[in-house]
Amino acid sequence: MSKVEERLSALGLSLPQPNPPVANYVPFVRAGDLVHISGQVSLDAGGGIRGTVGEEIDLETAKAAARLCGINLIAQMKAACEGDLDRVVRVIKLGGFVQAGASFLEIPQVVNGASDLMVEAFGEAGKHARSAVGVYRLPLGFSVEVDAVVQVR
Repeated sequence: MSKVEERLSALGLSLPQPNPPVANYVPFVRAGDLVHISGQVSLDAGGGIRGTVGEEIDLETAKAAARLCGINLIAQMKAACEGDLDRVVRVIKLGGFVQAGASFLEIPQVVNGASDLMVEAFGEAGKHARSAVGVYRLPLGFSVEVDAVVQVR
C-alpha cells in the first residue's frame, strides 16, 4: 500500500474503481511527466451528489461533493501511475466547477473540499494552483466537477 493510500485509510477513505468516461474522451492523458485528468463529478456508489448549490444543495453538502470529486481524481491518478500513488510528485492544478444558483457566491469554499483532500493525501505535494468557477449546469446534474493536472515520475 502506498503512503498516500495509508493516509487515505487513516482518514477512513478508500478509493473506488476509476469512473469510466460517459462520452467521447479518455479519463486521463499523460504528456511527459504531466497527467491531465478529465473532470470527475461528485459520484459515489450511492449515486453521488446532484443538484444546484445554494438551492437544493447547501454549502457543507457541496464541499462533500467536491471531496468526492477529489477521491475520484485520486482513483484516476492511481490508474495513471499503474497502481502506485507514490509516483505522484505534485498536484499542479485543480479546476473546480460548481453548479451554482444565481445568488450562491461561496464557490471557492465549495472547491476547498477537493483542495483540502489533496493536501491531506499528498502533504506539501498536494498544494496546487486552482480555478473555482460557478456554472449554470454540469453533466448529468452533478453538483460539482473537478479536473486536475499532476506531475508524476
